[in-house]
Amino acid sequence: MLSRRRFIAASSSFATLAALGLTPEAFAAQGLRLGKARAFSYDALVAQARALAAAPYAPPPKLPREVLEKIDYEAHGKIHFKTDEALFAHGPGPFPVTFFHLGRYFQTPVHMHLLDAAGTAAQEIVYDPRYFDMPADSPARLLPKGAGFAGFRFQESRLGDQARLPWQKNDWVAFLGASYFRAIGALYQYGLSARGIALEVAQPDRPEEFPSFTQFYFLPPKDGSDTVTVFALLEGASLAGAYRFVMRRDAAVVMDIECALFLRRDVARFGIAPATSMYWFSETVKATGIDWRPEVHDSDGLAIWNGNGERIWRPLNNPPRTMASAFGDKNPRGFGLLQRDRNFDHYQDGVNYDRRPSLWVEPLGDWGEGSVQLIEIPTDDEIHDNIVAMWVPKAPASAGSEYRLKYRLHWLADEPYPTPLARCVATRLGNGGEPGKPRPLGVRKFMVEFLGGPLEKLPFGVRPEAVLSSSRGSFSYVFCEAVPDGVPGHWRAQFDLTTTGDEPVDMRLYLKSGEQTLSETWLYQYHPFAPSKSHG
Repeated sequence: MLSRRRFIAASSSFATLAALGLTPEAFAAQGLRLGKARAFSYDALVAQARALAAAPYAPPPKLPREVLEKIDYEAHGKIHFKTDEALFAHGPGPFPVTFFHLGRYFQTPVHMHLLDAAGTAAQEIVYDPRYFDMPADSPARLLPKGAGFAGFRFQESRLGDQARLPWQKNDWVAFLGASYFRAIGALYQYGLSARGIALEVAQPDRPEEFPSFTQFYFLPPKDGSDTVTVFALLEGASLAGAYRFVMRRDAAVVMDIECALFLRRDVARFGIAPATSMYWFSETVKATGIDWRPEVHDSDGLAIWNGNGERIWRPLNNPPRTMASAFGDKNPRGFGLLQRDRNFDHYQDGVNYDRRPSLWVEPLGDWGEGSVQLIEIPTDDEIHDNIVAMWVPKAPASAGSEYRLKYRLHWLADEPYPTPLARCVATRLGNGGEPGKPRPLGVRKFMVEFLGGPLEKLPFGVRPEAVLSSSRGSFSYVFCEAVPDGVPGHWRAQFDLTTTGDEPVDMRLYLKSGEQTLSETWLYQYHPFAPSKSHG
């Protein structure tokens, strides 16, 4: 029950709340404090971003650093938003909003705003420490009122099955840190993240830049709707931008994103619709004794459906040095970082790697010429996000440039538009050469498995043909065979690759029968490494 003091404070805003399309009873039950109403529109937010980009960059006002530094991992873990205070805890719509607290690792203040039902007026949700459960001696209590938040998340439906999925303990999308955000897939598990933009990733002569979402605006949803709408302002040294997120929660999560970006200065690598993930090791390449688990990764490959209709699968690497790969295209149909391996036995870990979502980017409209670029960074632990996939336009991203883009993000267990062809399900490496004889140095054996599609309908006795090419090296012992597991349409192509030197080798493979293509195209970047001692 509300205290009398909080009820009086809430009732003073009833006239404004009515204009916002919220009942006094619903908002009083939440107890959030609101600032003065200001006019709002997405067009005005775009104009604000354009004006910011036309002026010298002014970083967001800083809060007392000595206080934020004291809110370390342990102190931050003791701070919890009170779900009774959640925005929309009693409606409208089924999805309450809770907020993250600032701290050592999230120091940029983010300001949250509530829109009216028409989306034409906004009031800031004023930060107050009483929204959070925290110890009496928490350093967070030293922050000034109105400091702002670190981010937010949408909780699961308050109208759903509370015994199975209580909304107070379960969320389905979260925005936290710089321009990062993530969502769960159909398997109720977080994993990889998306970003508003990626700037100068893995550029040797330029540091990577991380613009931040500094303002969010929440449109009150309609009762019974599975969709929420959020607007955001992006600010950084090289650009400013305005975003509209229309997010739908049903079997999984789908986001329609519209953005307007304005460059203040030149950007060498301008990454649109970036996805960021973690890949440490899998069955492909695993050093002996590196870890007790068979595989550790949030994603195991990059999938591309290019403008010409070709389906591509590129298994991920944990390379010996930072690598950037570009896949040229025009108006791509989609791309994404996927987790294809859904077998728990392949991970043996209780953190649910087998349930991590796949993220598919679907361009809406004409994206023109450019490339899907994949950045792979060496890592020796699962705590580091070392994989980035993004679209990079062919035209230079120069100061004064403007971009208007629309795209859809699918957070799923699988691709939203699966290929009718056989898909690559495993890539395995070993020492090459003939069994029973000493294994020659510089020879690596590959076993690439494909499953489904036309392979299931091959007539008895018909063997697929492996079509292979590489940037260097030579192939031997090339043939296909059915995987002896009794699964229809499960085949593997195997071959030996002989190379010298340590420069990477880019390979391409697909299966065919006569003139019929049977599989998607497997692309792989092989990094030669010292083979084990020869053995017979």
